[in-house]
Amino acid sequence: MTRISRLTMTALLSSTMLVAGITAATAATHPETGEELAADQTFTYRLLDDISSLDPQIVEDVDGSDVVRDLFEGLMNQDEEGNLEPGVATGFDISDDKLTYTFHLRDTAVWSNGDPVTAEDFVYGWRRAVDPATASPYQWFMELMSVANAKAIVAGEMAPEELGVKALDAHTFEVTLSTPVPYFPQMTTHSTTFPAPQKVIEEFGAEWTKPANIVSNGAYVLTEYRPGERIVRERNAKYWDNEHTILDKTVALVITDENVALTRYLAGELDRTDVPAGQFPRLKKEHPEEAISFPRLCNYYYTFNLSDSGPEAFKDPKVRQALSLAVDRDIIANNVKAGGEPPAYSFTPEAVAGFTPPQSEMASMTQAERDAKAKELLAEAGYGPENPLSFEVMYNTSEAHEKIAVVMTQMWKQKLGVQAKLANMEWKVFLDTRGRQAFDMARGAWCGDYNEASTFLDLIQSESGYNDGKYANPEYDKLLAEAKTAGDTTPLYTAAEEIIATDTPVIPIYHYAGVYMMDSDVGNWPTENVEQNWYSRNLYKIAE
Repeated sequence: MTRISRLTMTALLSSTMLVAGITAATAATHPETGEELAADQTFTYRLLDDISSLDPQIVEDVDGSDVVRDLFEGLMNQDEEGNLEPGVATGFDISDDKLTYTFHLRDTAVWSNGDPVTAEDFVYGWRRAVDPATASPYQWFMELMSVANAKAIVAGEMAPEELGVKALDAHTFEVTLSTPVPYFPQMTTHSTTFPAPQKVIEEFGAEWTKPANIVSNGAYVLTEYRPGERIVRERNAKYWDNEHTILDKTVALVITDENVALTRYLAGELDRTDVPAGQFPRLKKEHPEEAISFPRLCNYYYTFNLSDSGPEAFKDPKVRQALSLAVDRDIIANNVKAGGEPPAYSFTPEAVAGFTPPQSEMASMTQAERDAKAKELLAEAGYGPENPLSFEVMYNTSEAHEKIAVVMTQMWKQKLGVQAKLANMEWKVFLDTRGRQAFDMARGAWCGDYNEASTFLDLIQSESGYNDGKYANPEYDKLLAEAKTAGDTTPLYTAAEEIIATDTPVIPIYHYAGVYMMDSDVGNWPTENVEQNWYSRNLYKIAE
């Protein structure tokens, strides 16, 4: 066994710096920075939509995952730079063949009802994630992790009890993989891998996440949830490291209009909100300490429905290439968004660690050259003034999404004579519609589940649970399969990106930046963590 020494908590405060039980009410200054702390340790931020779920094995959106990370804790966490640090597990061993991971759980971790968090809770949670009866939107994630038998269980060919997980004792959790995955430990920070309280779920069923029923093991507990309005989580006194938490309460307010949210931020009602599209340059001048922009591990794209229910025109790669070429990404990134988002000519963002996407032919062309090539390809596909191409573009309700969709459809109309209609819908309806392939072209965005190129490239692998366009290319699948065990993945990932550039199953538009208005009294926001996995327990409010 290759021993991985016990990980030490990054920035763990010593007893000489912070005495057990100290809170913002009794501590005048931050124990590390010396900053004066605000009396009211409440962080309030804006959400665009209601979240998909509070269930770790069901949640599928970024905002929902932010809430779930406060309420629940998995084997490992991330620090402010995205590095691994202990969660429920204090460390782990890896077998010599890299197929068995043995996690050692701390005996001080308990659920919010006082029950101990045990290895059996992880066994139950992981089996629940792959069980077809759970219908987890993220069941495929366990397949990506290469947990033994996950693929067969998801397919209904084996029982969930056959999953390669085992409780060796109350505080030792063993995972067996089918193939080595070098970044496996990083994947255990994802909510799908969090423990689940079996007796609570069995007692309340689908109602188990309601405030009156929920039992969780994170640094915060759910005290209020009004769907479509607000989500409140407050400090969990039973959390194993509660003594080092400073922030008492986090409030998420659903505000669907970005400009209304900005107004409320400027009025002092919010500590963080998204900067409306196009307004960052102005706000940076007016509020230089509060308008911030930093790289994020996310992409923004549009996907073609290539399933049997999709438009016949999209089956022709020339049509897809033409539509992609005609999108002026510089205008969208620099004029519509204007928040520091780089235009995207690859599916994988450059912010991904250890991989630089290849330079595509389209990226080296001028926009005039792209437009000319687009007209040529569309004509070759049989579309033009006599036979205009028409389809529907679907996006979820948001001013920024609408602006981008409008600009794209105008570009296609003016350059190619394409007749594209717009269809917007509420987030949960949008997810369901896209997931059922009841669309022509739909907005997509993805934030990496771990910092490695496969978290993006696997999205359009033929069997991926989030391959909503149902793109299928055996050569592409083969490359990704080979990458799972390759010593050097770069040539394989490069070849995969080249296939995407040629086949064009998606239209990459831009790569994300975190573009926020952030109150200067919010301490320790993790701008260096490109995955933006943030934890309220690491934040604090500074006295004004």
